[in-house]
Amino acid sequence: MASLICLSTVCQRGIRPVLLCNTHLSRGLVAYQKKKRDVEPFPLPAGRIHAASSHSNVLSSKAASKHWTGERVLSIVLLGMVPAVYLCPGPVVDYSVAAALTLHGHWGIGQVLTDYVHGDAKIKLAKAGVFMLSTATFFGLCYFNYHDVGLCKAVALLWQI
Repeated sequence: MASLICLSTVCQRGIRPVLLCNTHLSRGLVAYQKKKRDVEPFPLPAGRIHAASSHSNVLSSKAASKHWTGERVLSIVLLGMVPAVYLCPGPVVDYSVAAALTLHGHWGIGQVLTDYVHGDAKIKLAKAGVFMLSTATFFGLCYFNYHDVGLCKAVALLWQI
């Protein structure tokens, strides 16, 4: 960013850098340009910053912190499940992997939707779609575990190919 500001001072045309003109995170940022040996600040246009709290109920910071911690714990548990799938396959590990993968995917897609879907109707529709997708994924994995060889055995069979 400093190089963009420096670029505008080197050109001495009085033109703001192109990349700084349309930034959405430029609140309070002031760039400088040289004119007649004077430094005159000009404010950059501030864009709209979309946040989840503007569209949904605001969670307390403690609840958000616990959710973030839960996501990290689940990621570490998933890393620990990789050797467990190989070393001790069975129904308990199959259903645990199914639940953990579904929850991990649900939270991940939910964060993508929070970042990129805007508008009340679109958010409600997207959240309903993610909930249905996560539900179908979990029930599909459970059906596979019950009526077929299970996730652990399926992975082992794939590795044998």
